Amino acid sequence: MSDWHALPAEQVVDRLRVDPARGLAEPDAAARLKTYGRNALARRPGRGPLARFAAQIGQPPIVVLVAAGAVTAVFGEWVDAAAILGVVLVNALAGFVQEGKAEAALAALTRMVASEAVVLRDGRHRKLPAEQLVPGDLLLVASGDKVAADLRLLSSKSLSTVESMLTGEAAAVAKTAEAQPGGAPLAERQNMAYAGTLVVGGQGMGVVVATGDRTETGRIARLIGQDPSLSTPLTRKLARLVRYLLAAILVLAVVTFAIGVLRDESALEMFMVAVALAVAAIPEGLPAAMTITLAIGVARMARRQAIVRQLPAVETLGSTTVVCADKTGTLTENAMTVRAIWAGLAGFAVSGHGYGPHGGIAAAGGRPAGIGGALRETLLVGALCNDARLQHDGRHWSAAGDPTEAALLAAARKGGLDEVTLNAVFPRLDELPFDADRQYMATLHEIEGTRVVCVKGAPEKLLPACSRMLDADGHERPLLAELVQIEARRMGDEGLRVLALARSELAAGQRLDHDRVGRELVFLGLVGMIDPPRPRAITAVRTCQGAGIRVKMITGDHPATALAVSSQLGIVAPGGAVLTGGELAALDETALCRAAAEVDVFARVAPEQKLRLVQALQANGEVVAMTGDGVNDAPALRQADIGIAMGRDGTEVAKEAAAMVLTDDNFASIEAAVAAGRGIYDNLVKFLAWTIPTNVGEGLVVVAAVCAGSVLPITPLQILWINMTTAILLGLMLAFEPAERGIMQRPPRPPAAPVLDRALVPRLLLVSVLLLVGVFGLFEWALRQGQPPAVARTVASNALVLVELAYLFNCRSLGQPCWRLGWFANRWIWLGSAAMVALQLAFTYLPLFNRVFQTAPLELGHWAVIVAYALGCGLLVEAEKRRRPSRRKPCRPSAASPDARCGPIV
Repeated sequence: MSDWHALPAEQVVDRLRVDPARGLAEPDAAARLKTYGRNALARRPGRGPLARFAAQIGQPPIVVLVAAGAVTAVFGEWVDAAAILGVVLVNALAGFVQEGKAEAALAALTRMVASEAVVLRDGRHRKLPAEQLVPGDLLLVASGDKVAADLRLLSSKSLSTVESMLTGEAAAVAKTAEAQPGGAPLAERQNMAYAGTLVVGGQGMGVVVATGDRTETGRIARLIGQDPSLSTPLTRKLARLVRYLLAAILVLAVVTFAIGVLRDESALEMFMVAVALAVAAIPEGLPAAMTITLAIGVARMARRQAIVRQLPAVETLGSTTVVCADKTGTLTENAMTVRAIWAGLAGFAVSGHGYGPHGGIAAAGGRPAGIGGALRETLLVGALCNDARLQHDGRHWSAAGDPTEAALLAAARKGGLDEVTLNAVFPRLDELPFDADRQYMATLHEIEGTRVVCVKGAPEKLLPACSRMLDADGHERPLLAELVQIEARRMGDEGLRVLALARSELAAGQRLDHDRVGRELVFLGLVGMIDPPRPRAITAVRTCQGAGIRVKMITGDHPATALAVSSQLGIVAPGGAVLTGGELAALDETALCRAAAEVDVFARVAPEQKLRLVQALQANGEVVAMTGDGVNDAPALRQADIGIAMGRDGTEVAKEAAAMVLTDDNFASIEAAVAAGRGIYDNLVKFLAWTIPTNVGEGLVVVAAVCAGSVLPITPLQILWINMTTAILLGLMLAFEPAERGIMQRPPRPPAAPVLDRALVPRLLLVSVLLLVGVFGLFEWALRQGQPPAVARTVASNALVLVELAYLFNCRSLGQPCWRLGWFANRWIWLGSAAMVALQLAFTYLPLFNRVFQTAPLELGHWAVIVAYALGCGLLVEAEKRRRPSRRKPCRPSAASPDARCGPIV
């Protein structure tokens, strides 16, 4: 059952048949271990190595390479066939190594469970391996422990745990043994402690209600295991493109064979011509180019703090239309920070981020506040009534203990009060630990000869115990309870977590107890804190919106907090809509898809609801990037088109489930990575725009020769040489092309749009025809000049290469003149072109190449004609660019108008 939190403690132990005073008997525990199994997450078998490798070979681009290698082998060119099949193996091995993230994620989940636990069995405390825990065991937990199984708490002494890995809420959760409402979400089940969460204060005892796969962590593991691995937009589009190419090549080959046979040519000869056509038309370098281009993108993105675990994730970022961001640690600092103080009837703003002492306290108008009177006493009590510690490792400040208490220490330091010095001067004499029922903590100190009780807690609990308050000068005056309540509500409405601070004096000989703390307190002030937005995240959200990317916050935190943070980030306008997990659970699939499109903030969301939201957005046709750092985020990270985990503060589970990891845990790095992803996708499209017409042109040359009854202008072996060398030395150089200006002012590519848009089709046809005319025409021209076939074929081969080289410069930009990009912005194009020219000179003049490829040396006049034709082709393509409309269209949806839509990419 899952409603243990709603049952009284007595009913829970009855159902589990355990003696709350002695625990389970050893024989009973052994029997239950056989029944329920070990307290460990089951490892689910993945595909075997052979199946995984076969799946890589079966990808459409790899199939193209296999076909090209087989055809090359038929011609007896074993070196070329080995080179092609080598590319196949490299691609397959890369995919083989990258696969298996689900198994790694499940292994990381296993490491989240504690290794040892203290239990009560047969009336004795025993330390056992956590794997031996069974339902009904009485488990003892204390500060610093990692909870080993899901517990229904039976007792709690100031017990608090941090559950951000499951709920996304940064603040520690105070625990109680009292029954909770039946419909309470996981984040509000205060009498439960969950496997893998950390105890940060107090101690308690609970009865184990779930172990292994039946825990909340295990349930998330099942969600990860059930999620299908989705293909990316690029792989889907390339697969479709390759199918079209293969179909077109097959049709052309059949037509060519039929035409030749009808012209009474030899069937065997026509079959070899059809094979030559296939060799010419198949883009052998496509899979290798895709892999290498993506690998270059990985290196670029690593410099932007984004580590890519799966190559296709590079381009997926470029096509992202929605970013679903977890709040805690991604959009926010993951550090509770005091933002507002109300003391002495005045409000103060606190600046700075995280737990460091950087920042200050300002009064109205922004002027520095004088640290005195009620303000000083508020900071002093917050620092003394405190069990946390601040730590500095030389670079970063961190907290040991409750994040809320750590925020009070940081605020005190900004006011010039150091807790180490304060505790040395005013040592703690006694304390009342935080109690979940009373909701306050009290400590006793001797301050300037007076025994002072320092109290902090929930305003609604402390205010009734106060009779007086301090003013700005530190003088006592009658309590203005209604005014204090108004200020507390105002802070709460802004999404702040509000604490009240008070003090009283204790006469010598009197003991510190709840009776004395519960009356005659002097109210000092209110402190409002929040896990604040990262400064760079605000700019990054605005940039993403300017690029037509919707940013949605999906968090397990409180709705008011989520709305406050999202409005500060600009995700929604102040007072915007927020949906809770309970409301989402009541929606059917149609309503959920509509809500996913219309609402940008979701709070108190359970892991399976995050998963449903991602699926709903994908059903709406969106390309979804999901960020997260906790175990609760892992299923959605796997389901998303690209999962992005936090590298510094994220759990291993989230990292293993994600396709990309941010080393600085900053949402701003996502914006930089999106820009890099768009640039990489552009380069892939540029490569396709270059390679497809060159291969089609070569195929048309073969078809034209058959239709004209002529000999082939280029032999199959020459075609293989040209295809392999130009793909590596020319086409791949486009992978190094820097991103064009204004790339983040464009709207995202429509997910359904093809890789190559329709506006490029005329250009591709133009280049194919120019290659046909140049190769076939110059071949015939050379023959009519009285040149032997070897020279004519050498002219045709070099014409093909130089036209491809000129067109390469055209492809540096698909919309702008190539000279506007800067001639030397990509030096690799010049290096590749120089190497290609050198190889073609060897191809033309070296005797060894002349014998192997049946070529012959050319005269200077031949080169003049070839170069002139290639330059003319390049100028024609540049002229054609001017008729193509721009792909850019401003797209700036704002928080006030989140439904603003961008125009289509033409």
